[in-house]
Amino acid sequence: MKLDLKPYRGQHCETTATGTLLRQIGLECSEPMLFGLGEGLSFFFWKTKSMDYPFLGGRIKPDLLTKNIARNLGLRLTVRESSSRERAWRSVKELLDSGKAVGLKLDCYHLEYFSHPIHFAGHYVAIVGYDEESAFLVDTEQQSSEAKTSLRSLSEARAERGSMSSRNLYYVIERGAEVTPLREAIESAIQNNAECYLNPPIKNSSYKGIEKAGREIVAWFDRSQNRKEEFGMSAMLMERAGTGGAIFRNLYRDFLGEAYKLTEREGIGRAYERFRGIARSWSELIALLEKVAEEEDRRDILEASERLKELSEREREAMQLLLAGD
Repeated sequence: MKLDLKPYRGQHCETTATGTLLRQIGLECSEPMLFGLGEGLSFFFWKTKSMDYPFLGGRIKPDLLTKNIARNLGLRLTVRESSSRERAWRSVKELLDSGKAVGLKLDCYHLEYFSHPIHFAGHYVAIVGYDEESAFLVDTEQQSSEAKTSLRSLSEARAERGSMSSRNLYYVIERGAEVTPLREAIESAIQNNAECYLNPPIKNSSYKGIEKAGREIVAWFDRSQNRKEEFGMSAMLMERAGTGGAIFRNLYRDFLGEAYKLTEREGIGRAYERFRGIARSWSELIALLEKVAEEEDRRDILEASERLKELSEREREAMQLLLAGD
């Protein structure tokens, strides 16, 4: 069986999966709007002893984006996990048989349509059908939007353990008594995102994390044994690994542009203008990291360090404009 549902076309996995589920209940939003309603903007500079080199991420933690979207729009979100592969698949199958598209969180390494698989257990897809051997999925545009993988591989992907993994997580979204008006949802999401961004719980997140990255990136360069691989991979992940470009700043910029047109709030308009420049600067920084990977010139990493410190302050100021609510 396969649901008669047009796949949502997006660049980021969670917005693509959730956008597909929202489409089924008659709600259409652009991908930047979904990212903004999900209060998605953040930053993480993450390094543990088990990691070969730091990870630079530009959004909030997995699982939170969809929860925020549902809360801000007044929708009912049901999330379930199970330690049993069989029980987890039976539950998803029953939902599909009842006509509901289902969101899944899994490790994309096992999906057979990924041409360059890597272990990442925070990947999202929507499942819209199945037969005796295969599952029919909606994934990002980079993965051709409509995809198919074997039920065996899907089971492996859902059950994989590791960083950011869940226990066979699946979710569905339903309309509540009344959908929150979009303008109200936008204003609430912007306030919440700005509040969280400006008050990070740890020093390696939000603007403080960007500033920390600026301080530590030179030491990372100096101790690296494989600069081409480490800085090249980091730049690729920031620009092309489902971020929408500029480590999610393009998506948030475009969200603010849409939000300003709908709300006509001057503070949002001013923040939008700031993020137009911020997104360009992130793209320039990513290009500089690619140059670092190719040429390994210490002058370039010193410049990248200063640019990160500047971006930290610029993002803090832009989010303060949003928090002010003018």
